This record gives sequence, structure tokens and C-alpha cells, in this order.
Amino acid sequence: MNVKSDFNPNANHAATAPAFLSVWEIDAYYDESYIVQRISFNVHEGEILALLGRNGAGKTSTLRTIARVDDPALRHGEIWLDHKPLHEMKSHEAAQSGLALVPEDRRIIPGLTVEENLKLAQIAPPHGWSLERIYELFPRLGERRKQEGVTLSGGEQQMLSIARALARDIKILLLDEPYEGLAPVIVQEIAKTLNVIRDQGITTIIVEQNAVAALELADRAVILDTGSVVFDGDAREVLDNTELREEYLAI
Repeated sequence: MNVKSDFNPNANHAATAPAFLSVWEIDAYYDESYIVQRISFNVHEGEILALLGRNGAGKTSTLRTIARVDDPALRHGEIWLDHKPLHEMKSHEAAQSGLALVPEDRRIIPGLTVEENLKLAQIAPPHGWSLERIYELFPRLGERRKQEGVTLSGGEQQMLSIARALARDIKILLLDEPYEGLAPVIVQEIAKTLNVIRDQGITTIIVEQNAVAALELADRAVILDTGSVVFDGDAREVLDNTELREEYLAI
């Protein structure tokens, strides 16, 4: 199957980057294990991109590489966000440039209430959404603002993780398995929330094992297989292509 991509190989410098986020031929390693192998794709401003693949395909590793966390280590390639070279940054610098990673484990801080978790995210600038605006989007969090964050249900903790990202001034949201362990009705609620966030102009990349739910939400999809891109195109095309879904997503 041929790789489909709209990536512009000349977009590896800020002056000509045609996309909001450009990932260009990145290689990343855990120690000497070659995990992310010359991956390239674009994400356009205000869209939702589903980054999909079987277990072990390199999805989370790609997300972590974009977020500039210590592992995996980027050894080749470039990552540009809104004309800024993420590949030259540490994770805190990437965050200051408008990138927010919501990891699979959510990392709610024990001992802090919902509101304290949100206020902690706003200790240092740049500040994002106000608490009032966050509670308007997540009324459950408003109702539980004085409750300890780690005692929330799984779906509410996921809402808090996303809300904590929005409390910062972000341009792009990276979500790692946001639907993991959640009931279908909560998955639908999270999806509606992500659509609202998209309407506010925030770009999103979602890594999700529930591929159908991610594809129904996304504008475009990138599929990885053993650390490389095997598909880059419209999300609806993946939903309509049984062969593609069976071969690379096992659905």
C-alpha cells in the first residue's frame, strides 16, 4: 500500500512551513532501540489529527518526541510549531511555545483539589482560559471544584487533565489515549468537548487505541506501522476502507 501524504519536504524551515505543525523525518530512540523512523507529516491549524496504529507502532513515542520530553531522544529531523523550532527546545520551552501534552496516566496531583490543580497550572505565564470559562466547558469540574482531583471518576480526571492544559495559553493539544477505560457515554462527552476546543482554534493530535472513535472525531489521520508512516489522509477514507483498517488497525 502506498504512503499517502501532503507533507512538503521543503517545509523544514520556519519561513516556508505551510502547516501549523510540521514534523520532518524525525528519528527517535529509547537508548539504542530505534522507535520512530523518519516520520513526516503536517498538521494544519484548527484541525484534529488522529495518530493511529497497532500497539507498538510508535504512536506514543511520536507524540512524546513532538512534546520534547527526555525519552525518546530525537536524533534526526525537525519539528516546527507555528514557525518555531521545537526540535531545538526542551520540554518546558515547547510548553511555553504553546504545546500541551496530556499523557495517558493523566498525572493529577494528589492532595490538591480540582481547582488547586487548575490554579497550579496558571502560576507562571502564559495564562490560558479563565476558571470561569473552564467550568463553563466542564460543568462537572465546577460542581467538584473543592473535591480532591485523584478521587474523581476516570472520565472526570480526563476532563481535568484537558482543562489543566487549557489553563495555559496553548496552540496545540497532544492527547495520549484520552478514551482509555472510559464508558462509551463518557467517550462521546469527551469528543463533544474536543469539538468545542477545535472551534476555539486549538489544534489537536489524538493518539487512541479506540480507532473508530478517534476517526469519527478527526479531520485527518496518520497511521503508523513499526515506527513509520503508512497512511496520511482524510479520516473518512480510513473509516470507509476495510482493507486499510484490517491491515493496520485490526478493526
